Amino acid sequence: MRQLDFMGKRRIAFAVSVLLAVIAIGALAFKGLNLGLDFTGGTLVEVRYEQAPALDDLRSQLGDEGFEEAQVQTFGTSNDILVRLQQTFDNDVGQRVVGILDSDANPVDLVRAEFVGAQVGDQLRDQSGMGMLLALAVVMVYVAFRFQYKFALGALISLGHDVVIILGIFALFGLDFDLTVLAAILAVIGYSLNDTIIVYDRIRENIRKSQIDDMAQIFNESINQTLARTMATSGTTLLVLLALFFLGGDMIHNFSIALILGVVAGTFSSVYVAAALLLAIKLQRQDLIRTKKEDDDEEEELP
Repeated sequence: MRQLDFMGKRRIAFAVSVLLAVIAIGALAFKGLNLGLDFTGGTLVEVRYEQAPALDDLRSQLGDEGFEEAQVQTFGTSNDILVRLQQTFDNDVGQRVVGILDSDANPVDLVRAEFVGAQVGDQLRDQSGMGMLLALAVVMVYVAFRFQYKFALGALISLGHDVVIILGIFALFGLDFDLTVLAAILAVIGYSLNDTIIVYDRIRENIRKSQIDDMAQIFNESINQTLARTMATSGTTLLVLLALFFLGGDMIHNFSIALILGVVAGTFSSVYVAAALLLAIKLQRQDLIRTKKEDDDEEEELP
């Protein structure tokens, strides 16, 4: 079977990764994330129609009356509509929304109108950021313990690459960033790490049993050996995510976008960031030589 020369194209891939990272960091610095109500605070208004309305018509009606940033989505059933507003809450906001949306052909009732405080948003933002940093730190310790510190460095940069790319695209296109997107990013970290660990495991195994010293050739063989598994896993995952994107509704629209971006970026980074960086930082066979204690421990585990 023909072997693909992944490592031969690593400099081009590095250039693409650096370019995407620079664009992403620039978008985050100059535009920033379009934070949702979970982080900024605002007003939630839930209404119920007799018949399921067209969400685009509701957004248009609210936008014409000054609620340009209103987020409209179904909530539970197609007759229950949740309107998210960035405007400060007041006692009349629910009735104002009902007045805009109500019609003789399809009457609407107010279910609830409530305020999501900015203080809660700040707390969620701080806790979620710390959770992400903690997850990356634990990943680095785990990979360093299981493999070697050079592998940990490659895995950490790879995961950071994936997160920055997703955040940058959300900032660049002004997509709403809420807790569902944050959950998707944390899921991407786990997905990308799993893919990276599989590639790393095969690289380590081939380095230890191979008699050649050409690391690039060993890496190519390792990646090609795991390629079928990677394509099958990523392909089936993308099929499910595309179904969620097109059929899942507005509630999980941005969630599915983040996961799609994460699967693509994670598959790319497992080869051209996590693995290729090991060549850049001069991984040697000596770095993976088993100590006598490790060999004795493995023999004791055998039945």
